[in-house]
Amino acid sequence: MLPAARRIRCPGEFRQVYRRGNRLSSRALVLYWRPNRLGITRFGFSVSKKMGRAVDRNRSKRLLREACHRHLDRFRAGFDVVLVARPGLKELSYSRVVEEVLSLGKRAKLVCDGGDG
Repeated sequence: MLPAARRIRCPGEFRQVYRRGNRLSSRALVLYWRPNRLGITRFGFSVSKKMGRAVDRNRSKRLLREACHRHLDRFRAGFDVVLVARPGLKELSYSRVVEEVLSLGKRAKLVCDGGDG
């Protein structure tokens, strides 16, 4: 589980990242990021009702949280990152979700290329 200090929870903080941040997308995810002055990288997760029932949405959020938690040391410090799930995420396995998160992170230059994690 991600520590509370590493989570974005306030709607205003999400809005800041959406409006003033950068954006990259893949078939299953959209990654928004913005520098912060906190010295740590924080994560927020957004899953729309278009993803399906609550069970599906919660599973998607759990997979994203765990992927970020397991590879926290590979993310550069000092950013706010919001991951928005797309309907394609529902069909992916955990290992494929990790690949998607790290791939977008590398494209955004947020993930350092270290071993297998």
